[in-house]
Amino acid sequence: MFTRLSWLAVITFVLSALLVPVASAQQEAPIADPLPTPAASGIGLELTEVAHLPASQPVPPPTDPRLVRHNRINYLGEVPDGSGRLFVPDMNGKLYLLDGGAQHTFLDLGAAVGPDFHTHRGLGSGFGFAAFHPDFRRNGKFYTVHTETGSALTTKKPDLPSSGATQVHGVVTEWTASDPRADVFSGTRREILRVGFATFIHGFQEIGFNPTARWWDEDRDLLYIASGDGGIGANTTVPQDLALPQGKILRIDPAGGDGANGRYGIPRSNPFVGAAGKLGEIYAYGMRDPYRFSWDAGGSHKMFLGHIGEKAVDSVYEVRKGANLGWSEREGIWEFRRGDPSCGVFPLPADDAKHGYTYPVTAFDHNRLASTSPCADSGNALMGGFVYRGAKIPSLRGKYIYGEGVKGLLYYADERSMRAGSAMAVSRELMVYVDGRLTTLKALVNDPDRVDLRFGQDAAGELHVLAKANGKVWKVTGARTFASCHLGHDVVVGSGSARSWAPVTPELWQFPGREVVLAQPGAARPGPRRPFEYAVLTKGPAFGSVQADASVRLDTPVSESNRDVIIVFGYRSDTEFYYAHLSSDNTIYPHNGIFVVNNADRLRLDHQWDATRSVGAPPAVSDTAWHRVRVRHCAGSGEIAVYVDGSGFPLMTAVDKTFSSGRVGFGSFDNIGRARDLLVRGTGS
Repeated sequence: MFTRLSWLAVITFVLSALLVPVASAQQEAPIADPLPTPAASGIGLELTEVAHLPASQPVPPPTDPRLVRHNRINYLGEVPDGSGRLFVPDMNGKLYLLDGGAQHTFLDLGAAVGPDFHTHRGLGSGFGFAAFHPDFRRNGKFYTVHTETGSALTTKKPDLPSSGATQVHGVVTEWTASDPRADVFSGTRREILRVGFATFIHGFQEIGFNPTARWWDEDRDLLYIASGDGGIGANTTVPQDLALPQGKILRIDPAGGDGANGRYGIPRSNPFVGAAGKLGEIYAYGMRDPYRFSWDAGGSHKMFLGHIGEKAVDSVYEVRKGANLGWSEREGIWEFRRGDPSCGVFPLPADDAKHGYTYPVTAFDHNRLASTSPCADSGNALMGGFVYRGAKIPSLRGKYIYGEGVKGLLYYADERSMRAGSAMAVSRELMVYVDGRLTTLKALVNDPDRVDLRFGQDAAGELHVLAKANGKVWKVTGARTFASCHLGHDVVVGSGSARSWAPVTPELWQFPGREVVLAQPGAARPGPRRPFEYAVLTKGPAFGSVQADASVRLDTPVSESNRDVIIVFGYRSDTEFYYAHLSSDNTIYPHNGIFVVNNADRLRLDHQWDATRSVGAPPAVSDTAWHRVRVRHCAGSGEIAVYVDGSGFPLMTAVDKTFSSGRVGFGSFDNIGRARDLLVRGTGS
């Protein structure tokens, strides 16, 4: 029987249960913006088209428009026989060989498999990948992975356990060519592994051999298989279950016979061999969609994995034997909470270290819009790539080149900074050039919605870029620095003398020695919307290609909003000039960007402005300290780059040819500030 004190205790407990979660929820809200957008690198990759593969479509016609592309080419590699032939699989069924300028259908896998071959549902369906044995020249063996449905679901049994109901099978096949030198396959095949998956996504992805393994290495001739979680990892612990193959990287010996079906072997060096309740095939685990992996041909030959996340973060991991990448307990370097309605990520718990998770070596987030459902598909997918160790482009050596596949964005991170257990390496965005002209992959494929970018590499370590949107293959044939034109030898040092400057409103300015001071704020003037007050350097000539260096300071207190200073360049008249706007506010159109005034309201030019998200480059000036600024304008190409505080990477970039010459200057809209140590170098006009 409850006493009065007992009832008080119950009431207190209930109130506590109701109140504590509210406080906890306030303290542990999802992280709104986990990672900054990869900033500009100022490096551009020169792409040269080398192939255009035939159009193809899934059969029957898919209802998902994402599967309706020119074709579904998804990789490029080189046949390891010294012939120089490149191979390209098309997920719709065919394996192509590129031999110089010639193209051949080496294998029609879809036709060989027959009616159970599945391509029309699921982004990963069809002919997923191909991997040639390192000794293909002698043994003629290569391996493929594909998906099957139809009668296969009832007449064929998976070799390893499934987590539940199975909707699709992933199949690894060994093919043996009777003549490895032939352009068209003829020979035999045998199935070596079949695994069931619960949905039509996140099945088998890449398969491959470690190309850096020597004859004495444990990796020699062992086949790695990236096995996705089957599309259910967000709601279950399947990727953490070592009794299941889903959500893992498997490693098998195709020449062995002690595997589950007797058609492959389990390497004795695998981390869970002989452990009760754990599959010996598992090499690493805790993955959602382990899409692409590669080994660094240099350094310590690290294995890198491009991993597609759930709702917030996509990551690159250094994968070591026995590693647990954390899914579905972790996403990136944050906690993932299954069933949480926010579909977000949270700070790691205090006791995180006890789990021993492996965290990414670099990553990017999904930049989800506030207007979209938090659990909807973000439309992002990290495409793992390669550490460049080729000989033809020295400036790329040691850089891990990868990208975002849907939008066709190219990124890199320095391999030396990509170390498991250390802070994540910074990723930066790469530009794209074709025939010396700056462009984008979206423009190259002529599709504003989906590029479907993929990567490839030849035996010499040279990189290739592929796009499903138009079925083309480009080779990376060079790299260039943005706005790297020859400047000329005319030099002007801006003195503090008032005679060297032409202000809009002279009484607002002071010239105390080495400084140029806007001492009082300007006011809006009639005519197009443009900076209110500035002074133009009249000393020396007008410049064509030009580099202007100066130290600038914003004197307006930090407590005030809309603070800015500007660097003017290409000045022709009060309504014809460029300016770099340096501000602490990067969330509104007129701030923190590169602009042109051409007898009309200022127009924003810089590549960093994302109109959809209303955000631009990181804030350039957010305090009242001195900041070194460099503005570089190449008249011939129209390339403009703005650098801050001595960084070798541009904060902002743009391309515009409105004005090919003009003068430089300094000013603001309606704030006060100063400049000193102005140095202008370029080609006088």
